Amino acid sequence: MMLLGALALTLQLSAVAPSLPPLPPLMVRAGDRLQSVPTLRHPDGGIGVRADALAQALGGQVVTQSAGSARFRLEVGTTGMDLEAGNALVVVGGDTIPLRAGVFRRGGQFYVPLALATELLPRLGAGVLFDQEKAELRRFSTVTAARRTPTTRARAETPRAPAPSTPAPPAPADNVRSAPANRSAALRQRVVVVDAGHGGPDNGMSGPIGVPKKVFEKNITLSFAKQLRAALEQREIQVVMTRTTDTLIALGDRGRMANQAKADLFLSVHVNAANPRWTNPGGARGFETYFLAEAKTEDERRVAAMENEAIRFETDADVTRDDPLGFIMRDMAQNEHLRESGRLAELLQAGMKQVHPGPSRGVKQAGFRVLVTAFMPAVLVEIGFGTNKLEAQYMTDIERQRELASTLADAVVRYLEQYERKVGGGG
Repeated sequence: MMLLGALALTLQLSAVAPSLPPLPPLMVRAGDRLQSVPTLRHPDGGIGVRADALAQALGGQVVTQSAGSARFRLEVGTTGMDLEAGNALVVVGGDTIPLRAGVFRRGGQFYVPLALATELLPRLGAGVLFDQEKAELRRFSTVTAARRTPTTRARAETPRAPAPSTPAPPAPADNVRSAPANRSAALRQRVVVVDAGHGGPDNGMSGPIGVPKKVFEKNITLSFAKQLRAALEQREIQVVMTRTTDTLIALGDRGRMANQAKADLFLSVHVNAANPRWTNPGGARGFETYFLAEAKTEDERRVAAMENEAIRFETDADVTRDDPLGFIMRDMAQNEHLRESGRLAELLQAGMKQVHPGPSRGVKQAGFRVLVTAFMPAVLVEIGFGTNKLEAQYMTDIERQRELASTLADAVVRYLEQYERKVGGGG
């Protein structure tokens, strides 16, 4: 969570003594526009934020059941939260979530605890993030419509051969290149979620081994995720980013954000790290793609444990919740997604073979928490070993990122085309 930034704002707002003028407002930025949202001292301590002004600043609204009702609904984007004055609970999509303090009413206006704005809204994927340094709430759009400018299409199509007049037979897995010029209307409506692993206080992997100047997984994944977004947009596919800045998103919330966006695919990007007990950990190289299933090998369990360790940064997370394997056994719909996830993983892995300098470590399976809550084909891609000096240099090179992102985008297109043929009866 963004507790440090929220705490800094709370201290800033609380620094005013009771005898002094009212607390300074919460600042909300939407593009170039900066708005102030009134705040009050919470009756139980802390800070309360005026609900209707908060919703308005974020482009949403507050809906009340009746003039004197204590219940209301705060809507931001596609996220709706049902609240009640005097209650410290919020209902979102049928889920009841405890708040740090209760909702209260003052002067005929509803006030919500500060943490609802700075912590809960970002977690729900409502297109909101909290800037810790500036103590500023920011509104942004995580869904990016496909760009279709002549420049973009020319750049995407230049290296492609002209499309044949009749459909070509499906290409083998190792040939995942596809021509964006023939993108179908159905394919253009597909939504892909790109998840940059780690973020905020969770640096993830740090490397390379034996090199003083370190690189962090969270920075590599965010940079690469943006390149992948651009490559998918060139192919006229809509993209949702779970994060576009250096912020922490709970592992379980990332998949829920994809569900909320009604996404077709979920791709989580990560950087691998060598086991320090290996004979030559600094020499470990290669790329691998995972889908959600029971780990079969010790190395698969190692990678899952390493990536799942990010949950320690989620201070209010229940680490016993959402056990991956138990969840799969209870939900047969997810099992169908697992079969599709395996096929998607094969195509992604085959695509990376074409450009990645490291060895292919294959398609693997393990119990990743970030994949559990995504009810769609979902994979986790380890694009290289950050503990290896050469691969760290490769993954931080923007041109190499673009090249790798392009081949992954082609693999996504190939998967979606195959899926369209399957559901359309043509495959």
